[in-house]
Amino acid sequence: MNAGVNVSPDRRFSDSANEVAAARAEAPHTSMFVRMLVRAAVLRRGRAFSALFAMVVAAAVATAVLNLYVDVQAKLRREFRNYGANIILVGKNSASLPADTLSHVESVLAGRGIAVPFAMVVARTNDGQPVVVAGADFARVRQLDKWWSVSSWPASPDQALVGVRALPVVSPKNQPFELSFQGRTIQVTPAGTVQTGAAEDSRIYLPLTDFVAWTGIQPSTIEVAANGSPQEIEAVLHQFEQAIPSADVRPVRQIMEGETRVLGKTRATLLAAAALIILTAALCVLSTLMGWVFDRRRDFAIMKALGASDRLLNGFFAAEAAALGAIGAVIGFLLGIGIAAWIGRANFHAAVSPRFSVLPFILAGSMLVTLLSAILPISLLRRVQPAVILRGE
Repeated sequence: MNAGVNVSPDRRFSDSANEVAAARAEAPHTSMFVRMLVRAAVLRRGRAFSALFAMVVAAAVATAVLNLYVDVQAKLRREFRNYGANIILVGKNSASLPADTLSHVESVLAGRGIAVPFAMVVARTNDGQPVVVAGADFARVRQLDKWWSVSSWPASPDQALVGVRALPVVSPKNQPFELSFQGRTIQVTPAGTVQTGAAEDSRIYLPLTDFVAWTGIQPSTIEVAANGSPQEIEAVLHQFEQAIPSADVRPVRQIMEGETRVLGKTRATLLAAAALIILTAALCVLSTLMGWVFDRRRDFAIMKALGASDRLLNGFFAAEAAALGAIGAVIGFLLGIGIAAWIGRANFHAAVSPRFSVLPFILAGSMLVTLLSAILPISLLRRVQPAVILRGE
């Protein structure tokens, strides 16, 4: 006796058909959706290319601007550091600063700048002429005041850097000379001259260790070139005030305000140019999508007649616009990196490093522009009446 259950062929066929239907119902329609997107772009290549070109231009300009802004901002800050200190610490009541002041300053800076101590006295030459003599760390001065015009820096302890206006007074023939202060005398040799067009031209600069050994006077001024944005420099200034109460902390307003103005105008100019080009691209995409809707009214009418909902059609049209923005963003990003590098070489004679961190912003911004441009065409798409369109009215 057969204990198995016999199943008829018709029932097996029915079960198999049901399984296939269920699988198809559950399967995603991604491939069909993608084919529809590709077909829409291929059949209307002219409009698709014009919209894509507009987004490529907008993305390329935005990429170039963002790369240039970040890189140029850093380069401008480095250039401003070449003009000297932006913060000065002076002993209160013209007194010398505590011996540990420089270590406190460097602790606050934490590698974000350079500090140079200066000490000054009024000494006398052999014929009694008064002259300002300063002690400085020449290695630090060369990093801080790159704008000084120096013929030759001192290379040994007994050499001095003499201002161009002080040299005829102390050593007309560029020979060794003597300086006296409070009964103590030191003999120095001019190693070179310094010219800045300011008070430095009338001074004599000695190595700080020799100056302290000769006069017994510690530095009373520390000049600081702090790196960072204007806000970060202000924060450093306040930290100096809290950490070093024995010093008057003064910002060099000409440097700080000039840096703020230049950076602000550069940022405003670059962003305004980018905004104008992006707005132009958005208008171009809007006109293209509007024409796209009018050209495809019959297609949309047939889709509605076959049962497609407004939500489905709106999603399909928005997906087309988003895909257009994404493709344009990727192509424009690659072009924008090349444009930024060329501008950096041509105008700044320096490489502009590609900032791949801006790609997500370019991608999101491009898709947002195309989606915003699609709002009006989508509203027109909702008004499509299948019966009217299919009758040819």
